[in-house]
Amino acid sequence: MKRLAILLSLMASPALAATGPFFSLYNTDFVVLIAFLIFVGVLVALGVPGKVVAMLDKRADQIRGELDEAKALREEAQTVLASYERKQREVKEQTEAIIAHARSEAEDAAESAKKDIADSIARRLQAAEEQIASAEAGALRQVRDRAIAVATAAAADVLSGQMTDAKGNALIDDAIKQVGAKLH
Repeated sequence: MKRLAILLSLMASPALAATGPFFSLYNTDFVVLIAFLIFVGVLVALGVPGKVVAMLDKRADQIRGELDEAKALREEAQTVLASYERKQREVKEQTEAIIAHARSEAEDAAESAKKDIADSIARRLQAAEEQIASAEAGALRQVRDRAIAVATAAAADVLSGQMTDAKGNALIDDAIKQVGAKLH
């Protein structure tokens, strides 16, 4: 409250400085009023209010033009945005189609690879079986050849032990006679 009283007393002191009648040149309030009215009159006489109004109108037109341009830009931006959203949807659909196609191709390739692997395994098994059969045949041939060689050696040993020179000569003569009889 005390502050308010001090504030009011400071504000009222210039108003109380004027003494005497109001319509006197000694009254500062009256002199300021006359100066203000002359100033306003000069401004009106020079056409300042019209110029200020014209400047304000010009500024209002400029702002209106900027607003119109902003609206046009906004509409264009919305059109471009809609276009990009449409393109984005199309790209998304294309992407999904490409992914589906790639999945399908991958599945087909996997199936083909499984089939190729199965065929390759079957071929390798068949080749292995053929190699085993060939190895068995070779082993049987080697066993047979070895058995023949052993039997021949055993027969040679048996015959050489039982054969004498006279029997051997008689067998050779008999064989020559048989060959001669068959050839003639």
